[in-house]
Amino acid sequence: MKKPKSLKIIQADPLNPRDDHIVACSQIIKDGGVIVFPTQYLYGLGADALNAKAVDRVFEIKQRSYHKPLLVLIPYRKDLTKLVQHVSSAAVHIMNCFWPGAVTLIFKAKNTLPTNLTADTDKIGIRMPQHPVALALSRSVGGPLTATSANITGDSGCSTVSDIDPRISDKVDLILDAGPLKGGIGSTVVDVTVDPPIILREGAIPAKDIFFVLETLQMR
Repeated sequence: MKKPKSLKIIQADPLNPRDDHIVACSQIIKDGGVIVFPTQYLYGLGADALNAKAVDRVFEIKQRSYHKPLLVLIPYRKDLTKLVQHVSSAAVHIMNCFWPGAVTLIFKAKNTLPTNLTADTDKIGIRMPQHPVALALSRSVGGPLTATSANITGDSGCSTVSDIDPRISDKVDLILDAGPLKGGIGSTVVDVTVDPPIILREGAIPAKDIFFVLETLQMR
């Protein structure tokens, strides 16, 4: 799809993004903006997850129901303390094996988080990204980023910037283009608010690998 001439696009090296590119993007996010950026498999909508107005923009751009929460990316495990009530031993074990990577963990959310982020539930999905650009961006922002896919709700996700719907690209503040992504089925989602944890969605990491990790924890 042809993009409007006024749309700002930054071309980023997918393996070694330039610092000035990352800083420019992170400043937009810190200022309450919304950008398109590469996650591991698809392009996502990135905003400051702790800024309720920015989160609202993500919902509006994506035409997403406010009854559906947004998952977030974090740069470091220590950021969990700002977001979740408790981190179980099972969650730690899964993170040790699969973070950074394609596993999203569902935690009990702190009640200080924006209600639109969690869809007024008591849970939040969190992942540490593996893609070098996403990881560098989240570290530059210094906090959690929204990472819902950059598509209109109900449409397919986009693995290239050229596939992004103009209804998305016309409304974001910037696109960080790191070239074609893997595409595919996305992350595996595991609910660690219960014991034992429950796999809510099998994605890039096979369920059997998660079960194996949990079984080794039980044998300790």
